[in-house]
Amino acid sequence: MSTEAEALELDAADPGHRELFDVPPAQGGDYPEVAYFAGNSLGLRPKATRAELLEDLDSWAALGVEGHLDAARPWLPYHELLTGPAARLVGALPSETVVMNTLTVNLHLLMVSFYRPTRSRHRIVIEDSAFPSDSYAVRSQVEFHGYDAEDAVIRLRPRPGENSLRTADVVEQLGGDVALLLLGGVNYLTGELMDIPTITKAGHAAGAIVGWDLAHAAGNVPLALHDWDVDFAAWCSYKYLNSGPGAIAGAFVHERHLGADLPRFEGWWSTDAKTRFEMTPESRPPATADAWQVSNPPIFAMSPVRTSLEIFDKIGIEVLRERSVRLTTYLAELLADFEVITPADPARRGAQLSVRVPGAGALSRRLRFEYGVIADSREPDVLRFAPVPLYSTYHDCWRAGAAMAEVTA
Repeated sequence: MSTEAEALELDAADPGHRELFDVPPAQGGDYPEVAYFAGNSLGLRPKATRAELLEDLDSWAALGVEGHLDAARPWLPYHELLTGPAARLVGALPSETVVMNTLTVNLHLLMVSFYRPTRSRHRIVIEDSAFPSDSYAVRSQVEFHGYDAEDAVIRLRPRPGENSLRTADVVEQLGGDVALLLLGGVNYLTGELMDIPTITKAGHAAGAIVGWDLAHAAGNVPLALHDWDVDFAAWCSYKYLNSGPGAIAGAFVHERHLGADLPRFEGWWSTDAKTRFEMTPESRPPATADAWQVSNPPIFAMSPVRTSLEIFDKIGIEVLRERSVRLTTYLAELLADFEVITPADPARRGAQLSVRVPGAGALSRRLRFEYGVIADSREPDVLRFAPVPLYSTYHDCWRAGAAMAEVTA
């Protein structure tokens, strides 16, 4: 096993951007700060977030309603400050991208437009290990349209004895009765990175609409949603995007669908900004993803998202991905004696290693309170470690490996 000194040498040669973040103090162990591996659940707070959020709050105090136009960052077009950085992060055009609502709300709004079931084509394909919210969403959608969820929802399982889905097996399930394919870009449980372009192409060849839940992919791996011809996608901002608990989410609609005659729920913010204050009873939606907005944006919730997206814009997701592969490869070596259910090939995983171990919940508590290592557990037997390239270190990984060896000895 690597030594602590070797880990520190690696950090000196390959530093991240830990100085930009507030790292919590450790509640146990020999080090003042935690070794934080739960960024796949909730990212750490950027240090700039507090000051920049207070600036927006101060505009309210100083200007009242006039802040809509006169604030340092005017509220009326505030959401547009997030559009460009979000689009660059997911490989989209600005016109295809909008930051709004929360993840599952966005999935529902998008399925209103893109899940158009018929008697002969009404099934939805998801992975069996999809995050429960996705399962709830698709089941409720098929039932809303009058179909039996037990029949209409196809749940993909790995082959016996395997932990991850094979792309070929996904493609084989795409029959002519499939209306919608909705998978996680990176699986929340196993950390598997799906072959998004290949699966999207196969879904279209089968006559299906293809959408992606990118909750564990946005800010984790490079994406090219426009070039991959994805129909729609949604993601949250509180994991790898470090925007705070319950942060405002994002959505993508490919440009070939913009301006199309699709059903869509509408509200105050889905009409064209140029004519919004004419106060007419009919919406005039723009030919952009903004047409899927419903309510006016919550400025103080958007502020931390803007701060975080600026960090990604400055550093670049490709640079972060390269460091992520190095960190995760190093951690995989330290955890070699454990059953890691995440694909071994770095190209098939993001910044997460999932370890199958008995008593995962109790182990995660011991890691936190005895060693200052924060990972999270998923019932019944999975510990998830996410070395986030923005703020995780090789020394963090060494601490995790050493702690795991001790608690399971």
